[in-house]
Amino acid sequence: MTTRSITIGISTKMYLGYRESQVWLGAVAALARACEPVQTGQVKLFVAPTFPVLETTLELTRGTPVQVAAQNASDQDSGALTGEVSPVVLAEMGVELIELGHTERRRQFGESDELVAAKVAAAQRNGLQPLLCVGENARVAPKEAARACLEQIGAANINPHGTEPVIAYEPVWAIGAPQPADPDYVCAVADQLRQELGTETTLLYGGSAGPGLLPRLHPHVDGLFLGRFAHDPRNIALILEEATLLVSMASGSSPATAF
Repeated sequence: MTTRSITIGISTKMYLGYRESQVWLGAVAALARACEPVQTGQVKLFVAPTFPVLETTLELTRGTPVQVAAQNASDQDSGALTGEVSPVVLAEMGVELIELGHTERRRQFGESDELVAAKVAAAQRNGLQPLLCVGENARVAPKEAARACLEQIGAANINPHGTEPVIAYEPVWAIGAPQPADPDYVCAVADQLRQELGTETTLLYGGSAGPGLLPRLHPHVDGLFLGRFAHDPRNIALILEEATLLVSMASGSSPATAF
């Protein structure tokens, strides 16, 4: 029986320094090499480091199944755009995913729905997988939250014939909070999203996610998009253990350990 894979993604935002990033990335690569479900593809793992360490990330993860994501990209392929990063260059380097639409980009840098849509188009035409972040601003009923998310997804104008998007559901009010959104709430929103997105779209939960959450959300979501809790590699190891147990249970095999 084919078992649906679990996806674990991690963004370092702008928290880790250069050498600190190297140490962290080395630990992530070691975990990926040691974790059998990551090696077999039952558990997918991607990292989104800060731009200056992207090339280092690609080097440190070479030979592992770890995918590398960028935290942003321009909507233009080239031009007189000082300080911007071309999706063409990212694709040429070996980056596979582009994080787009995050609330911090929207609120702090004024990114509009139109700009997010242009960036999604740029990612797709260059063979990069859009990692589209969506979420409601305040806690509301699950149907209303799902409606807000679907409006953001619709506004992103994803090309159905382009690279498949990954949707990261991140309630804005839960990002950076002491605790994630209530699991029952997340599952209810995720179920509403599934009705519209279908089962093939990879749907992740992000927003103060950490160890102990995945078993409470799966299979309503396909995995987690982690932030600060994953900056400690020990927490990544715990989450990979949880993912390993879930995929082994789903396949009907004996409970397994990740390492």
